[in-house]
Amino acid sequence: MRIKSILFLFLPFLATAQTNNDSVMIKKMADEIMVNGKAYDLLRELTKNIGGRLAGSPAQQKAAVWGKKSMEAMGADKVFFQPCKTPNWKRGGKDLAAIIEINGKATHKNLAVMALGNSLASKGMITGDVLAVADFDELEKRKAEVKGKIVYFHSILDPKIIITGTAYENAYTYRSDGPSRAAKYGAIGVMIHSLSTAPDNEPQTGVMEYNDSFPKIPAIALGPADAKALYAQARKGRVRVQLQTYGYFLPDADENNVVAELTGSEFPNEIITLGGHLDSWDVNEGAHDDGTGVVHTMEVLRTLKAMNYHPKHTIRFVLFANEENGGKGGLKYAELAKQHHEKMIFAIESDDGGFTPRAIGIGCSPELLKKFQRWNPLLKPYGGEVISGGGGADIEPLPTADKNVILSSLLVDSQRYFDLHHAKTDVFENVNKRELHLGAVNMAAIIYLIDQYGVGL
Repeated sequence: MRIKSILFLFLPFLATAQTNNDSVMIKKMADEIMVNGKAYDLLRELTKNIGGRLAGSPAQQKAAVWGKKSMEAMGADKVFFQPCKTPNWKRGGKDLAAIIEINGKATHKNLAVMALGNSLASKGMITGDVLAVADFDELEKRKAEVKGKIVYFHSILDPKIIITGTAYENAYTYRSDGPSRAAKYGAIGVMIHSLSTAPDNEPQTGVMEYNDSFPKIPAIALGPADAKALYAQARKGRVRVQLQTYGYFLPDADENNVVAELTGSEFPNEIITLGGHLDSWDVNEGAHDDGTGVVHTMEVLRTLKAMNYHPKHTIRFVLFANEENGGKGGLKYAELAKQHHEKMIFAIESDDGGFTPRAIGIGCSPELLKKFQRWNPLLKPYGGEVISGGGGADIEPLPTADKNVILSSLLVDSQRYFDLHHAKTDVFENVNKRELHLGAVNMAAIIYLIDQYGVGL
């Protein structure tokens, strides 16, 4: 009893000593990344030497080879491809739209537009009056007016919502479902306000999904300035537009997830996953979406190897294929994990851009979250803290393989992301090196802590 009492008295001191050790380790990792980090250089290679990486494109395949060779050079224990089939959509040409008539008076004003990803060709120039609606409720109320019209959805991101990702999620349905919702009532085309927070006129593409029950009509996004002007004009009077798109599908492409591993020394069958998606849209360099997530992932691998760190658990570094217009890379990763009966304990994704880190979101019970939040003093010097919520499109299928897996995400300052998201302005020059590297610090820190203590704490 006396020995137990003495041990009990020493437990707080042991815990403090361990916390100090963790602080020292995380500081060493942070110093390594901020002084010697290669994430920014890797991002330059990816964006400038390879460029936009739409699934099914030669650039996407080149990027997978680049990712594999790069992580082999970093000294991973294993690096391998996971083959998967992905959609193979092609834009097919320069999308066009113009206002040709206002209140019966001929005019011609070209609009800044971009076809939505997966939308199909208009099969020539189509012309129609605009039916401008604020939302789906108004569409339903005015459904008798839709036939033969080009429906415009005023899908702005609500500026009153401070977390812009939440505003995006609220508006997303107009891009994904709007074309089929309008086609149901006889629309011949759809236009939306780009899901953008930028005060500019750059249109932003992004995936939409046809409902096979209705005609597959062309769908375009308008630049924010043109969209607002068109909406205001169409609410006051008759506006007639013409548009042309060229999109089509080829047979599914052969792509690959790129997976690197550091094998666990104590729990090799328990897997921690971190990753980002390698593909992007065709209209930009895919710098923030999601080149930064790719190089965050690679930088954590490089840093752990540079520090000669030997993990307790197996850590997987995954560059996912085809997040943008199909999610096939994440689905394949989860499918193979289930097939091989792998124990997935924790997965984190970086897919919010390379901006200043604000938090690590973790999706778990309130009780477990409180335990994770004991690490906040270790993360706060680098801008982070553990908060509720987490996940990402590529890791969301993982609970089908292991229902106990905990999903997480790197959360960054969100205010600029949707200025650039899916627009031609998402380029290397719009990424800040220090912000990018701080994101890698936070990713490395949470991976280290999960590896040291597991998820049961």
